Amino acid sequence: MITVLIVEEEPVVAEATAAYVGRVPGFVVGGLDHTGNAASRRLATTRFDLVLLDIYLPDMWGLDVVRQMRAGGDATDVIVATRARDLAVVLTAVSYGVAHYLIKPFGYAALRDKLRTYRTYRGRVSAAPPVVTQTEIDHIFAALRRESSVALPKGLSSESLHAVAAALRGAGAASGLSAGEIAARVGASRVTVRRYLEYLTETGLASRRSRYGGAHRPEHEYRWQEPDHDAAQHDLGLTSRGWSSRT
Repeated sequence: MITVLIVEEEPVVAEATAAYVGRVPGFVVGGLDHTGNAASRRLATTRFDLVLLDIYLPDMWGLDVVRQMRAGGDATDVIVATRARDLAVVLTAVSYGVAHYLIKPFGYAALRDKLRTYRTYRGRVSAAPPVVTQTEIDHIFAALRRESSVALPKGLSSESLHAVAAALRGAGAASGLSAGEIAARVGASRVTVRRYLEYLTETGLASRRSRYGGAHRPEHEYRWQEPDHDAAQHDLGLTSRGWSSRT
C-alpha cells in the first residue's frame, strides 16, 4: 500500500480529500495535518510514501515544507493540490521535485487520475534493475507525463480551451468580451465558446457579468481573472508569468 500524508488547511477539504484517497486502490491515508509545522514534525518521525500538499497553509508557504524536506534529505514524493496558478509557483514546485500539480477545485476523478499515474510510476521504479538503460528511464518518466483523461469536462478539448483562454487573456482584465466576440476571434461557434468561458469562470480564471446596451437583450461578458499573488510572493519573491494548464 502507498501511505499518504495529507496537508490541507481547511478541515472539510482535508476530510473530503482523505475520502477520495481512500477510494483509490493501493492507497491509504496515514496522516492528516492542517499546518506546515505539524506536517514537518510528523515527517521527521514517520515515514510516508507520498505527501499530498496544499500550498496555502496558515503558518507557512506550502513549498517551504518541501524545501525543508529536501534540505533534510527527505526524498518522499509530493503531489501539490492548490489554487495557486502562477507559472512561477509551478516551476518552483518542479524544481523541488514535485511529482504532480493539481489545481483546486478538483473532483474525485481528477485526483484518482493523478494517483493512478503515480502508482504506475512507483510500480515501474520498483521493477527496474539497479542500472537502467535509456529506454527504461524513458519508460519510468513516461508514467508521470501521461496525459490526464479526466482533467476537462466531457466535450471540452485542451486545444480549444487554450485558444479561448488566450483570446480572453489577450484582452486583459480591464476589457470584457462576449462569447460571440471571442467566437469570432477563435473561429468557433458562440455556443461552444460559451461552454469554455463558463468552465474558466467555474475554475476562477475568468469573471462574468451582464452587459447592457442598445436594443438587444443583455448578454454576458467575460474578463480574465488575474490570481492573487500575495501568497505566491511570500518568502519566494515570485511574480506572475501567466497561466499554464496541463490537461
